[in-house]
Amino acid sequence: MLTPYGNNLKIYIEGGSHDEKIELFLDGFPSGMQVDEDALQSFMNRRAPGQNAFSTTRKEADKPVFLSGLTNGKTDGSRIHAVIYNSNQHSSDYSFVKETPRPSHADFCAIQKYGQDVDLRGGGHFSGRLTAMLCVAGALCKQYLQEKGIEVFAHIHSIGGIKDIPFDLCKVGKTEQKLLADRPFAVLDEQAGQKMQELILQAKADCDSVGGIVECAVTGLPVGLGEHLFAGVESRIAAAVYSVPAVKGVEFGNGFGCASLFGSQNNDPFETDGQKIYTKTNNCGGILGGMTNGMPLVFRAAFKPTPSIAKEQATVSLSKMENTTLKIKGRHDPCIVQRAVPVTEAAAAIAVCDLLLD
Repeated sequence: MLTPYGNNLKIYIEGGSHDEKIELFLDGFPSGMQVDEDALQSFMNRRAPGQNAFSTTRKEADKPVFLSGLTNGKTDGSRIHAVIYNSNQHSSDYSFVKETPRPSHADFCAIQKYGQDVDLRGGGHFSGRLTAMLCVAGALCKQYLQEKGIEVFAHIHSIGGIKDIPFDLCKVGKTEQKLLADRPFAVLDEQAGQKMQELILQAKADCDSVGGIVECAVTGLPVGLGEHLFAGVESRIAAAVYSVPAVKGVEFGNGFGCASLFGSQNNDPFETDGQKIYTKTNNCGGILGGMTNGMPLVFRAAFKPTPSIAKEQATVSLSKMENTTLKIKGRHDPCIVQRAVPVTEAAAAIAVCDLLLD
């Protein structure tokens, strides 16, 4: 059964990492938008595997083919159906997972829930491979939002203990967006980025992996988008971001940092220039009472280290019910954070687009 995301948009993603194809079904997308297919493919290329020493060596073009929903390159109001054909699977690399499940993967839970016939090749339906289709939907949503003057962009906030320059919660905007658009490794501080790359390569050499944080900003939002309680902006964005398999935490504004402050420190005082009302600080990350307040919306998503590593790890033999060990072979990212930047943008764009259509 396919479970969709969205209130107004309905997004369904189907397929597995080593299936012939993965698919996107998108209902409710506005008609009449001319799709910039070059920009869409450029966005897809940022997530695609096999482009550098910091990602898996699996090679995939990640070129979406639209089977419906576009007429002469323009959205026509019907269901958008897009597919990406997989071409570089090594399914034999995963022959062991139903006997010895990989630590921190979905293998064990999937076998217990769905039985021994569940597809776990390359992670199957639980694989980060499916975020390629999330990026197709996100790319369309980003283009729609840009027509409304709303921009979504992100950077690598940190990898391991190495941090980039964080976004200015009050002033983040076109300067940072332009700077990041021109950089293959999405950081504001290139020196910090170099240290991050060295850390990733060291983890790879050690047969290990490393995690990190992506920081995302949405600018140009109107005041009052969203609702309270279950329909709040935070909950709807977080639901989309948590659809990315490796995400283990999401925070808005200064997030968990507010827990160590007094109210007088954390509150964002209102100011006006005589025409517009804004806040002097933006600890809330642009959201109050579940609604946008007109300030930049800023959140961060924490990504766990890639669990498929070549170091020996403890697991169990499911047939013998005995403790054992395994060393995972195959093609895996030593760090997924750099490829997760466009995925985070995609999730945010989908959520904001869905909110805008309320």
